[in-house]
Amino acid sequence: MFCALFPHSGAMGSMSENHGAGTPAPIDIELQLRWSDEDALGHVNNARIVTLMEEARLRWTQPRGKSGRFPHGTVVASLRLDYLRPLYYQPTMLIQLTVVRIGTKSFSLRHVGIQDGQPVFDGTTVMVPLAADGVSSRALNDLERGWLEGAVAAATT
Repeated sequence: MFCALFPHSGAMGSMSENHGAGTPAPIDIELQLRWSDEDALGHVNNARIVTLMEEARLRWTQPRGKSGRFPHGTVVASLRLDYLRPLYYQPTMLIQLTVVRIGTKSFSLRHVGIQDGQPVFDGTTVMVPLAADGVSSRALNDLERGWLEGAVAAATT
């Protein structure tokens, strides 16, 4: 599976214009679409869009190798998703991730799917880090909080 991470260049037209001063710019993640993502109408199936959001989020939060972040994983506590227009099967698509909130025991990520320069979906997930028991939630540690804050700071500079 192919994935590329790009610092946001502002080349996405209306999407970049929607970010006001002090609003973090997104992190661009390019993902390959799979033939099996397509439904009978030629669209990417709505459930597959949730999977694409997950793939982008995991590749960003859990890079290859040991990062020390989220050693016991994270869970989705909440997911909101608006389908803006059909996503059609093409070799690749872009998901723009933005850290929109950092709490004590959770953080929120916005996922905007882009195809042909246009937004096709806009979703937000609330993520909760797991404790060592794999069931309980725990507070973000200093490494995780610093990394999330760094993503916000890097996006705003």
